[in-house]
Amino acid sequence: MKRNYTTPSGEKLSGFNFKKSLGQNFLTDETVCEKMAEDIDKDTFVIEIGPGAGVLTKHLCERAKSVVAIEIDSRLIPLLEKELSNYDNFKIICNDVLKTDLLSVIKENSNGAKKIKVCANLPYYITSPIIMNILNRRLPIDSLTVMVQKEAADRLCAETGSRAAGAVTAVVRYFSEPKKLFLVPRNSFTPSPKVDSAVIKLDILKKPPVEFSSEECFVTTVKAAFLNRRKTLLNTLSNALPIEKENIKEILKSLSLDENMRGENLTLVELAALSNKIYDFENK
Repeated sequence: MKRNYTTPSGEKLSGFNFKKSLGQNFLTDETVCEKMAEDIDKDTFVIEIGPGAGVLTKHLCERAKSVVAIEIDSRLIPLLEKELSNYDNFKIICNDVLKTDLLSVIKENSNGAKKIKVCANLPYYITSPIIMNILNRRLPIDSLTVMVQKEAADRLCAETGSRAAGAVTAVVRYFSEPKKLFLVPRNSFTPSPKVDSAVIKLDILKKPPVEFSSEECFVTTVKAAFLNRRKTLLNTLSNALPIEKENIKEILKSLSLDENMRGENLTLVELAALSNKIYDFENK
C-alpha cells in the first residue's frame, strides 16, 4: 500500500510502500506518544519494538537514559538513523524481535539503568506472540507499555473467569498486573487501520500470584482449557490432553469443578490447581 508520509522532522516520503505483512501502521499522534512515554525517566532503559518512523522513539529518547529500537524493516533503518541523529542515547537493531536475544540487548545497552521497560506500538498480527515471548523469557524488566488492537487489549486485561478471558489472559495474569490506560482512535495512524487501538500497561510481578508444580504443564493446561470455547471443560481437556476422559472426570471431581463448565469460567487459582492435578497424574 503506497502512501505519502511526512516524518517527524518534516521530510516527505513519497509513495512509501507500507507493508501489510508487517502490520505497518505508523503512529503519528504526538499526544498519544507523550502519554505512552510519560512514566519514562533518566533512570530508565527502554526497548522499543517496531519504531516505524520514530515518532514515539523521539519522546522516549528525550526522557530515557537510553533507548534501543528493534525494527524488522531494513528500509526504515536509514530514515530512523537520520531522524534520531541528535540523540546519543539511541541505538537501532535491524532484526525480528522474536529472533532477538533480548537479554543480551539489556545487558549490553542498559548502562546501569535502575529500571528497564518495554514501550511499543505493536503490530496487530503478532501482538500476543511478542508479549508471550517477552513474558516467558522472564527478562529483568519492570513493565511493558504497549499499543494493541482494542479487542486484544480487552482480552489481555480481562479478569480470569470472565467471558472476555482467554488463554493469553491467564498467562498474562500469572506474570503481570495488566491495566488499560487509554483508547487510541484509528486516525492516530498512517495508514489508518480499520479498528481502534488501546494502550495497556503490564507491570511485571516480582512474585507470581499462584504456585504450581510445572510451568510447562500450567501453560499446556491453560491452552487446553481454552482450545474450544463452545465445548465443556471435560470434553475440551480430554480432546486436547493425552489423558483418558474418565481420568479427566476424576481430576475435575477432586477439585469440585463442574465437568460441564467452560474453560473461560476458571479463575487463575482454579487453573493452577487443575494443572497441578494433571501434572501429578502424568507423573505418578
